[in-house]
Amino acid sequence: MLAYGQPADSIDECVKIGESTAIESMKRFCRAILKVFENEYLRSPNANDVARLLEIGEKRGFPEMLGSSNCMHWVWKNCPTAWSVQYRWRSGTPTIILEAVAYYDLWIWHAHFGLSGSNNDINVLEASHLFSNLAEGIALLLIMSFR
Repeated sequence: MLAYGQPADSIDECVKIGESTAIESMKRFCRAILKVFENEYLRSPNANDVARLLEIGEKRGFPEMLGSSNCMHWVWKNCPTAWSVQYRWRSGTPTIILEAVAYYDLWIWHAHFGLSGSNNDINVLEASHLFSNLAEGIALLLIMSFR
């Protein structure tokens, strides 16, 4: 269901389980992923993380940089025909945009997924909660030391 975007009631034909069992299995899978990865990877940076990110950025020649934000277009193979124009990227293929901030160790500490492929990077950043949180005064925690 997650990998191919198939509805739960179609799973019974290839896996031979019922719709309710497929839905329950997906819920359990998602809960397990959260349990294993939430505390380390599926969270915003805390004060120690911010200090570490700033220190590493400084050592690599990027002072005051927490990470690099980028947008990626994922092809939406099963995009409904009625939505295909809205989600069409410049290649003519329907896409969904993933905006993420990652660091060199592959820790993705911010992700915003689901905007239509017809948006450009500026539109995505405008819609992202990363910058709206800053505009609303919700910022990352930072511990500073003065020497």
